[in-house]
Amino acid sequence: GALGVKVEDFTFTYQTHTTNVAVVREEDRGTRFMETDGMVTNVPGICLVTFYADCVPLYFVDPKHHAIGLAHSGWRGTVNRMGEKMIHAMKQEYGTVPEDLICCVGPSICSDCYEVGEDVADNFRDAFSKEDCEHIVFPSKSGVIGKRQLDLWEANRRILMEAGVPSKNISVTDICTKCNPDKLFSHRAMGEKRGNLCAFLALKER
Repeated sequence: GALGVKVEDFTFTYQTHTTNVAVVREEDRGTRFMETDGMVTNVPGICLVTFYADCVPLYFVDPKHHAIGLAHSGWRGTVNRMGEKMIHAMKQEYGTVPEDLICCVGPSICSDCYEVGEDVADNFRDAFSKEDCEHIVFPSKSGVIGKRQLDLWEANRRILMEAGVPSKNISVTDICTKCNPDKLFSHRAMGEKRGNLCAFLALKER
């Protein structure tokens, strides 16, 4: 009711940490896309829905071409530049120009809480420039050898900017899922005994 959409218009993903992007058309209203972590549409009323419990929701709005996109980007999606893949899909389908996009990096795990192994950190060192990594990969706060802190918020912001989205058009959350277990679900804080967060995005019906 708050969103102004119908439950039967919710269109879902079955996420498996891919960079697969589905184009949602009128006939796809209310369905679920398997092996998919991103969706784009220009159909008013269809509500895109993705699921999270520490990973990053990415929101895309193209006000000129009346198109939207919503993506799930954990560390695998981020290191494989899910944000860039989304922009490419919107450009291909709707003629989206990155400079026109309004984007948001939504609530997810913060860098202080997101400790990863050296193998994951190495994936980011291979995928990002040395300068980028100075702002993305940090020494472990726990002091454990072979561990690093990872900033998915900044990594995704830089991916969007490199794809052509102006910095002023990107909003980045300051809300961490793990820091707020009383309000948000977090895999790191709760393990498997938890629910899921959802991100929702829809175009208003004219």
